[in-house]
Amino acid sequence: MNSFNSVRLSGIFRSGIFRSMFVLSVLVLPQIAQAQWRATVGAQSESLGRQALAFLPNELWIHTGDSVTWTFDANEVHTVTFQKPGQTRLAFQVGCPGFAAGGSGSFNGTTCISTPALAKGQSFTITFPTAGNFKLVCLVHANMTGVVHVLDLAEPLPHQQDFYDDQAAEQRKALLSDDNGHDGDHDRGRSDDSGHEHSDMNTVMAGVGEVTANGGGFQTLIVARFMEPTKVIHAGESVEWTNFDPLARHTITFGVPPLNPVPSINVTKDTDGALHGIVNSNADNVHSGVIGAAPQDQVSLPAPPLGVTRFRVTFPNPGEFPYICVIHGNLGMKGKVIVIP
Repeated sequence: MNSFNSVRLSGIFRSGIFRSMFVLSVLVLPQIAQAQWRATVGAQSESLGRQALAFLPNELWIHTGDSVTWTFDANEVHTVTFQKPGQTRLAFQVGCPGFAAGGSGSFNGTTCISTPALAKGQSFTITFPTAGNFKLVCLVHANMTGVVHVLDLAEPLPHQQDFYDDQAAEQRKALLSDDNGHDGDHDRGRSDDSGHEHSDMNTVMAGVGEVTANGGGFQTLIVARFMEPTKVIHAGESVEWTNFDPLARHTITFGVPPLNPVPSINVTKDTDGALHGIVNSNADNVHSGVIGAAPQDQVSLPAPPLGVTRFRVTFPNPGEFPYICVIHGNLGMKGKVIVIP
C-alpha cells in the first residue's frame, strides 16, 4: 500500500474514532447533568427523648431530572410523601393509593408517591422529571412539611450539596436543643467609605414564632419584628424577606399601605414561587401582600397549596427606603433598606 492510501485510511480511522467519541459524549452528557441530592428525615437525641419531626433541610432547589435521596435518621417513624394538588390527605397506614413503594420512585405532580412509615437507617430516592414547586409531607406528623423546587436546566441553582448539609446540621442542632437562634442577633457586615455597614447576606427574617402544647392545648409565640430591620446594600442588589412564623402572617410594604392584602400590581412571581418587586424611589408603592406558611395538612381533608413565604425586592438606585408590616406596624414591626452606590 502506498503512503497516500496509508495516510488516507489512517485519517478515516481517526475520523471514525472521533465520531464515535462524539456520539458517546452526547449519550453520556445528559446522565452527567442529572445530579443526586441528599437530605435527612428526622433526628433524635442520644436518649431518644428529643425527636426532631422535620425534613433536614426542608427546602431544596434542584434541576429537572435530578433525584433526591432522603435517609431516615430517627427511631420515630416518618414518611416521605408527595401528593397531587388538592388531594385528600390519608392516614399513613393507607399511604398513597396506586403506588407501591420500593426503594425509589418518580414524581411529576400528576400522581401521589409515598414511602411507608420508615425508621432509622432506611432511605428512599425520588426523581423529579418535571419543573414545579412540590410540597413534601410526612403522613405520620401533620406539622412536618417541606418543599422541593424543581427548576429547568437553563436556570441556575442557588445552592450546592454542602450548603444543604450545613443547613441540615444547623436545623438539627436548633431543634434538638430547643434553640431557634432567633434572638435578634445581627448578621456580620463590612463597612465602606460612607460609614455604612454593608450586609454580608441580603436576607431578613420577617417574624418568627413557635408552637408548643401542654395538657390544656396549644400555645403559640409570635415575634412581630423584622430581624435585622436595617439592611445596607449596594444599588442593583436585592433583599429577600422570609416569614419564619408557622402561624402569623406579615407583609413587606413600601410606600402607601394598601386597602386590601393582595400584592400590588407591580409585583411578579419568580419560578420558585417567591414574589418579587422593584423599588426605584420613595414614590413607589410596592406591597408583598400577606406572606406566610400554608395551613398544615389534616387527615381526610384536601391538602392545602404551598404558602407564599418569601418576598424579594430589587433596588436599582441609591437612597433610604422605609417599609412596614401593615398588619403589625402598630406594634413596631418596621424596617429600612439603605442603598449605597
